[in-house]
Amino acid sequence: MQFDPILPLARIKAMKAQGYWNDLILTDYFDRWVADIPNKTAVSDFNSTAQVANRFTYRELAGYVDRLALGLMRLGVEKNDVVSCQFPNWWQFTALTLACVRIGAVINPIMPIFRERELKFMLGLAESKVFVIPREFRGFDYATMARGIRSELPSLHHLLIVGGEGPESFEQVLLEKLHGAAGDATERFKARRSTADSVMELLYTSGTTGEPKGVMHTANTLFSNLRPYAERLQLTGNDVVLMSSPMAHQTGFMYGLMMPIMLGATAVLQDIWEPNQAATRIGSEHVTFTMASTPFLSDLTEVVETKKYDVSSLRVFLSAGAPIPRVLVERATKVLNTNIVSAWGMTENGAVTTTKLDDPPEKAFHTDGCTLTGMEVHITDYENNPLPPGAEGRLKTRGCSNFVGYLKRRELYGHDADGWFDTGDIARVDADGYIRITGRSKDIIIRGGENIPVVEIEDRLFRHPAIQAVAIVGYPDPRLGERACAFVVVKAGHTFSHAEMIQFLEQERVIKQYLPERLEIVAELPRTPSGKVQKFKLREIAKSF
Repeated sequence: MQFDPILPLARIKAMKAQGYWNDLILTDYFDRWVADIPNKTAVSDFNSTAQVANRFTYRELAGYVDRLALGLMRLGVEKNDVVSCQFPNWWQFTALTLACVRIGAVINPIMPIFRERELKFMLGLAESKVFVIPREFRGFDYATMARGIRSELPSLHHLLIVGGEGPESFEQVLLEKLHGAAGDATERFKARRSTADSVMELLYTSGTTGEPKGVMHTANTLFSNLRPYAERLQLTGNDVVLMSSPMAHQTGFMYGLMMPIMLGATAVLQDIWEPNQAATRIGSEHVTFTMASTPFLSDLTEVVETKKYDVSSLRVFLSAGAPIPRVLVERATKVLNTNIVSAWGMTENGAVTTTKLDDPPEKAFHTDGCTLTGMEVHITDYENNPLPPGAEGRLKTRGCSNFVGYLKRRELYGHDADGWFDTGDIARVDADGYIRITGRSKDIIIRGGENIPVVEIEDRLFRHPAIQAVAIVGYPDPRLGERACAFVVVKAGHTFSHAEMIQFLEQERVIKQYLPERLEIVAELPRTPSGKVQKFKLREIAKSF
């Protein structure tokens, strides 16, 4: 793969001159802790499929990382080759990422929820050379799925399966042999070292077109976010980080995989969200920090309040992915007796704004925070004119952690001549610089922190022979933030039910998380004189039911 990041020399010089980019890569931090604190726990997980708990010190993890790196090299993985993985939150995810960094390969995490249709597009666009998967997770057979699409992916040379057998076995192929003399590994890795301005991570995000976009990040863009994030939240190597959000999502990858390594902290991984288990592990592992979307916060608050788990070690719960209902922030603060921090960000730039630990209630409970060091935001109208404090408009951001382009989609970069990135969100900024997200100009529903590619689902649904017109909008949900409602105009002489809709979309291989929870049959869709559907009117209707 020949990456083509959008990384002007002027940006590189400015970011380094201001101290935002320090040219360190993930293994620089990791190697420091292997030398300084080799016996400290680096990662603890629980594999719910195998019912096995794992715990590795920094030294132990380093041994696996080196074996994986040498094994990947033996398989022919070169610098800038893409290694895709569809892992749950297991220790192998962390080890494989570090191994890729060791040899200059690009890690491409893919959410476990995706199936054949999404995988063929993602792996094909990335020209992935290696694809690593679990044999089974949550009762789903990933091995059979991957084998079924492999013939359609000419760039995919190797399929490796955790828990697999023979030439497909992750363990046998990569871990059971040293793949060369251990003594020369350091020199071989040194020759493969990438710069901090090379593409390190490729992560897909859904857009209004419905086609996933491959967001490209470097070590410099990612760490320039992680350092001020940790500083604001007063996180250090003494912290224990619980990550229940998928590490194949930017939240989990940056703050559950990368940040603990940067700090020399301990990561506690949870592969399936279960609030009772989370509360138990917070107590047993002495977890001090976690980050997750609103449903996780709601669930944890509920079980702690009703079952009285001891979560006294938890110092900060940062909630992002969708606006948090203010009443939930107030309730969770009281029940968990911890700092509830609100944040806003995107795959394209990580967390851009957060509230502060010492913010007064009007900021902590009623805003999405202020910018982290190195980032800026401003609000404009639709003619790009700056708006005053309190006015609602388009939210734009620029700074150190903005990404370096979409893979093979340079035209979608979305930055203007001054470096401002149009986020697609609608917001207002108060006189103190605190933002409040009020909506989205992008046609996306955020359900439980996951973006639903509305246009794609509408397109699939429109193929049904009974449907004349369709529009999908979000409506508020106290737990998930939003759910999806499909408004459908049925052709004359036809009928259509919610059950038929679900059955049809499943036949179209639409994943469960994208299925609309509600169906409303209407005579017509509200439209502008030019024929555009007025979705704001549908949202109001959906709210009223």
